[in-house]
Amino acid sequence: MIVVSHFLKWIYTARVSERAAAASALARAYVDAELPFEDRCAAEAALTLLLDDASSKVRLAVAEALSMSHHAPPQIISALASDQPEVAGVVLTRSPLLTDADLINRVASGAKATQKLIADRPVVSMALSAAIAEIGEAEACAVLLANSGADIASLSFRRMAERHGHLPLVREALISDARLPADCRHMLLVKLGEMLKTSPLVMALMGAARADRVMRDACVKACVTLIEGTRQEEHAALIEHLRLRGDLTASFLIRTIAHGKVDFFGSALVALSQQSAQRVRALLAGGHDVALQALFRSAGLAAATHAVILRALKIWREVANGKRVAGVQEVSWLMLKELGGEATQGELAGLVRSIHLDALRENARGHALAIAAA
Repeated sequence: MIVVSHFLKWIYTARVSERAAAASALARAYVDAELPFEDRCAAEAALTLLLDDASSKVRLAVAEALSMSHHAPPQIISALASDQPEVAGVVLTRSPLLTDADLINRVASGAKATQKLIADRPVVSMALSAAIAEIGEAEACAVLLANSGADIASLSFRRMAERHGHLPLVREALISDARLPADCRHMLLVKLGEMLKTSPLVMALMGAARADRVMRDACVKACVTLIEGTRQEEHAALIEHLRLRGDLTASFLIRTIAHGKVDFFGSALVALSQQSAQRVRALLAGGHDVALQALFRSAGLAAATHAVILRALKIWREVANGKRVAGVQEVSWLMLKELGGEATQGELAGLVRSIHLDALRENARGHALAIAAA
């Protein structure tokens, strides 16, 4: 206690570097040493007084010494967390004494720099992540997404996509995160498409109507690709997202079955027909045509689409059972033949023909790249 008394008299005449070194030593003694109760109280009083030191170097020395301790005085930690960014950053990113409630309040009332520091903590709980996703600035959300120690709920991913998905910084961070739900990936695809179609360059080259059509076609094709990386347990959320947007159309389902996305096609039928997943899977795996057509009708698929869907489904069954080797190019060609061949006109034939032509182009591109790489 006598040492602390001398310290309090000495700091008024000491240089900044001396005060910073002494403040660090005092703070470390407080958290590391077994001090008697009276000495501990005196040291705490001295540390409290140092919060008013005019030099940020002194306050930073205290912050660095106390920031990772479970035994630091909570009122001092709270004060340091509200200091200027250079000092507060050490405490905000490290201190285990700052509770989720305290951190959430600081996210709500803090500046962008404060939000970024909190988002970069070694461990960020799901509740804190939700607060940053809901009210955080775009830069803070990007830091959160880059933090491997952050526990982020699906809903929080969705909110970040909704709030900041139009910004490249957040959009790229979201897309590169393997935890991002499939429906959020689709949302980002749509946001990117909408941004591109309204760009002056695209408008000048294509015009509004064509740009809108090209954007919609590109999003549909991208969504089929997106399904490849989507886990089956995420199918229901993606399907509901597409349904609410009005994108779960017959043409989209025909495109998915043509590309062999039988599991996703089945999940869509479950959602649309309200039949059990077990029954739908059994029908797709080995059901007769009559039972399958009844299933398609209950899902709202027009009778004109049944034949091409059945044709594709039977081919993919043979592929799955090892009886046939086929890809999208072969399947789409046989679907087109089911409709009467290349000369057939109509919206459905046009859709299947476009799928076939896309597959031809993709296969030709892959073949050319393979030749170039040889």
